[in-house]
Amino acid sequence: MAEVWDERQLAADGFEHVYAELDWYDGPRSGLVGIGGAPHYFQCHDVDFSVAPDEYFVWPADEKLVALEREQWAVFVEWNQRHEEGSAGIDRDPGQGGVDARYDELTAVLTPYRQAPADAQLLVAEWRYDGGEPYRADGVYYWVRWHKARDAQASS
Repeated sequence: MAEVWDERQLAADGFEHVYAELDWYDGPRSGLVGIGGAPHYFQCHDVDFSVAPDEYFVWPADEKLVALEREQWAVFVEWNQRHEEGSAGIDRDPGQGGVDARYDELTAVLTPYRQAPADAQLLVAEWRYDGGEPYRADGVYYWVRWHKARDAQASS
């Protein structure tokens, strides 16, 4: 695990809390984060972090979508807690589909908004961890501070 940081210090240093993780593979791939107090989606630009810096497309998220994302996140967190306690198997992971009708409904509604639009910003992420539970109702245990990408264009 990476170095652990105090939440107050993270906030003081300009890091923002990640509210929901939508995808993780060798690091955060996509999710929902506050940027300057406003909700934004983020999506990894390149799948190979060894070749490029942690570049992400970032774009504003509508408050109605944020409420739906948080609702879906709560379903996942509840399953994850039961899974960690040993009372729910991986076969009950709502992200697999066909397990939780509301989760599936939210996926259908939210999927079109989770793709970076043409006007998304391309930013570089700097990640830090707060040492809390990885998955919790208010988000995840990693925080991010954004930097402008050099010579980058937000086009896929």
